[in-house]
Amino acid sequence: MLFKYLFIITMVILFVPPVRRFVFYLLVGRQLVKEQKRQGDVRGGRREGEIRVDNAQRKDGSYPAKGGEYVDYEEVK
Repeated sequence: MLFKYLFIITMVILFVPPVRRFVFYLLVGRQLVKEQKRQGDVRGGRREGEIRVDNAQRKDGSYPAKGGEYVDYEEVK
């Protein structure tokens, strides 16, 4: 008798899409939403593709690099 009920419940979950979506949401969906919110908070609210450059300034107010390095190159024709 119990086996029959378990079988029917299993078949409903497997073959009825709205029930399947609801069960998936109960098991996994809430965790996904929480993780997405947490990741959004960690990024600092920046949008995807946005670039931010932080210049490291010393305590005396000067920047660590005063220019760049010269790199030799050959022109390719």
